[in-house]
Amino acid sequence: MIHHDSEHRLWVLSGPSSSYVLHLDEADRPRVLHWGPRLTPEQAASLLLRLPRPGFRPVEDPLEGSFDLVATGGLCYGQAGLQVRFADGTRDLELVFTGQRRTDRELVLAYADRHYPLAVECHYRLYGDVIERHLVLCNEGEPVTVVRADSATWVLPRLDGYRLSSVRGQWGAETRLHRAELPYGETVLTSRRGVTSHQANPWAMVDDGTAGEEHGAVYSCALAWSGSWRLTAQRLPTERVTLSAGAGHDPVTWELGTGEELVTPVCAGLYTEGGFGAASRAWHDHQLRHVLPHPGEIRPVLYNSWEATGFDVSLDGQIRLAESAARMGVELFVVDDGWFGARTHDAAGLGDWYPSPHRFPDGLGPLIDRVHELGMRFGLWVEPEMVNPDSDLYRAHPDWVIHRPHRTRTEHRNQLVLDLSRPEVGDWLYRTLDELLSKNAIDFLKWDMNRPFTEAGPDDRLWLGHVHTLYDVLDRLRAAHPHVRIESCSSGGGRVDLGILRRTDQVWTSDNTDALDRLDIQHGFSQLYPARVMGAWVTDSPNPYTGREIPLDFRFHVAMAGVLAIGGALTEWSRADLDRAAELVADYKRIRPLVQHGRQYRLRPPDGELSAVQYLASDGREAAVLVYRRARRFGHADPGIPLRALDPDARYRDTATGEVHHGAVLLTHGLFPDLAPGDYASALVHLVRE
Repeated sequence: MIHHDSEHRLWVLSGPSSSYVLHLDEADRPRVLHWGPRLTPEQAASLLLRLPRPGFRPVEDPLEGSFDLVATGGLCYGQAGLQVRFADGTRDLELVFTGQRRTDRELVLAYADRHYPLAVECHYRLYGDVIERHLVLCNEGEPVTVVRADSATWVLPRLDGYRLSSVRGQWGAETRLHRAELPYGETVLTSRRGVTSHQANPWAMVDDGTAGEEHGAVYSCALAWSGSWRLTAQRLPTERVTLSAGAGHDPVTWELGTGEELVTPVCAGLYTEGGFGAASRAWHDHQLRHVLPHPGEIRPVLYNSWEATGFDVSLDGQIRLAESAARMGVELFVVDDGWFGARTHDAAGLGDWYPSPHRFPDGLGPLIDRVHELGMRFGLWVEPEMVNPDSDLYRAHPDWVIHRPHRTRTEHRNQLVLDLSRPEVGDWLYRTLDELLSKNAIDFLKWDMNRPFTEAGPDDRLWLGHVHTLYDVLDRLRAAHPHVRIESCSSGGGRVDLGILRRTDQVWTSDNTDALDRLDIQHGFSQLYPARVMGAWVTDSPNPYTGREIPLDFRFHVAMAGVLAIGGALTEWSRADLDRAAELVADYKRIRPLVQHGRQYRLRPPDGELSAVQYLASDGREAAVLVYRRARRFGHADPGIPLRALDPDARYRDTATGEVHHGAVLLTHGLFPDLAPGDYASALVHLVRE
């Protein structure tokens, strides 16, 4: 809850196990006195005794790096999360406190510039130990250029050291975990592509360098924004560290006209003890409770036709795949690219979202009816933010794409990006998809976005407006078609963040379906995002991307760590593989509630020969363990894998073998799964407490 000590101008924001303490100093600057273990209001007030006493001050402000709203001006030389330029060229902000609004869970601290008619509000909202932050800027004077408006600046306490955790990557190699000492100065994580990006993701974690998977304090933050973004980790020579995150990137600015308001996206912060595992579980729990639109649902086993057919889509071919998928136990059949317009290759048809009259002369109805008869839901791939120059839409509206006058319209994947910041484009997008969903019994959309921005210029109406329109269209479609579920895709994992997850039900993690590579991708993904949203496919061997040959069981067991899906050419699978796949799908369905709604424990990371992940039911009565061996070297026996969070006094029965294990033994000596002797061996162990 939120406590206010008016005498000392102090606010204490407390969750079940942590507190965030703010104090307004004599210059109306909001100083963070504490972010860490929970404090009582009395304990928080005692921190005021530790403030520097009046007296000699050096040239640089000794309190720099301790404020959660940092504006340019005065002795601020470091990272400033709020930067503006007034009409007369003035860049400094001098903010005075004008009041507060407060409930048990929400706090708004209001400020105004001493001279210019610009108001700034800092919004705080508590969700357990997670604090959501954003800013609201309101201009009543001449136009103001907003150079930077970070949603939050998180102030860390002094630690013995600082280590930064984040993810890095590229197409086909997203969300690979990276941990390193935080250097002095400013470390910037960013996307300048108009989407969240494959190269980085808008979250960061900081510890003192000694935290492990199950021990140590971790400070973390995550930005809920699906466009360009920037996260700056600043380490000053005085050993003060801040994390500041917001929408946009250099040199993009925003023009705030008279009477206009800018609302920044949410940035959430979280302090946890219990290592990186506890931090991840807290973030997973937050998303399942407060972010996802349908958190209690079980995501269905999905089949996607892309790798079986490519652009060679036909009614008969899709029905044959659907029938094979249904026999395997698939619950959702998705037709990928190639069903619409003149889309027989990747250079034509994007933007023309109507069934191909040659491939589906009677529309999609016959295929949808057959899929539903087979007991499956029906899904469709769309990429509605894109257009091919060879399309009816582009020929009618060539001005609708993002472009700059007198500059080349750079094509990528034979595509250009529609400018959703234009009202007429957003209206067209909603009408088109609403009509598609209204005329067809579609249950699921795979919403793709394969193309970063180019020739976009510095216009805020585009950089912000595109994302706001995307959110608006998704919100309106969900309201008009509440039965439809949506997957976010962007050439794989290029648009994964807390903003898009408020409007979608799952995400496509990566176009790389190689099971060995996916161990690393999924490990990094799980640092912030839950298995409940992580789409994971089983595809053919050799893998179409890497050429690696991996056994069917290993491929399935890796994909079982998230939302299981299948994407292979089923008509070419052997009968033995089809039968074994059906058994593995049934195995997944038995443990699916644990994977999608249980608590995840990363038992062994994927950087060694043996790795494992555990999922535990909320009541502790069931656990599922997935174990993977990359390779067997020197003939060594596999070590035991100690499990986590079990009842040491209980007994657990293996549902496959009937073997009974003591909880205390599983916690100490570990589980010894029955792995095949060679490389790429894997096992699923389902334990039930007796």
